[in-house]
Amino acid sequence: MLRRMSLPSATPRTVLITGATGGIGLVTARELARQGDRVLIVGRDPAKTERVAREVGAAGTFIADLSELAQVERLATQVQAQTAQLDVLINNAGAFYRDRRETREGIEQTWALNHLSPFVLTRALLPLLRQSERARVVTVASAAHAMGRLRLDDPEFRRGYGGWAAYAQSKLANILFARELARREPTLRSSSLHPGMVATGFAHNNGGWVSRLYRVVDRFALTPEQGAQTTLHVASAPLMASGRYYSERREATPAPQALDDGAAQALWQLSEAYLADRGAETR
Repeated sequence: MLRRMSLPSATPRTVLITGATGGIGLVTARELARQGDRVLIVGRDPAKTERVAREVGAAGTFIADLSELAQVERLATQVQAQTAQLDVLINNAGAFYRDRRETREGIEQTWALNHLSPFVLTRALLPLLRQSERARVVTVASAAHAMGRLRLDDPEFRRGYGGWAAYAQSKLANILFARELARREPTLRSSSLHPGMVATGFAHNNGGWVSRLYRVVDRFALTPEQGAQTTLHVASAPLMASGRYYSERREATPAPQALDDGAAQALWQLSEAYLADRGAETR
């Protein structure tokens, strides 16, 4: 059973959710719309995104492949042009890739989608978020971060790629990003979370034995409705502290490497370097 939770103010919040056409993101969009928020959803497939928007009662849709930074930047521009208010950003989109692959921009896809995308989108939308007294950024991470190590000298695994190692690093980066965002932006609440092992079709995109394995795992996993509980809690509960990590609807302690503030600052600088490189390419 989903728990409903509303903020003290009766004024509807505007919430932007990435990866909202399936799984946890779809349930999150539906429940926030039910509690009265003005929900905007982001998806890749136009027809599916419009269908989901009708089903959940979303107020608007945006189309973008979030693994490509140019499309992330264009999405941010569209959001800024189409809404004067943004109270909550939920960075929910993410994926696991067994084999190393690069985006059309030449960036390893796990790193691009799971870390650089929420970094670029959040950074671009900060001017809107800063205008809200209720501003929150919610980043969906994973307990897999505990197996991750931040490879600042080779974050794209150009040497010795491993699908799980790349995924775990990206989830560690999610938590470090949320912590550093909280430090840099004291007027908003930035949190990360582990939704649990949820049957959302995770890893099915890889085919072969990985897909077969996760079809078995899905039989014992949480439902998307159960998995969305922590996201909904972090997005709506009053008196939330900033910079914290959550699991099972309560604050939790992440792995030691996720508490390294020096690493969080180094990661932020590395991420900004990607944007600087993009600026150089377009000049």
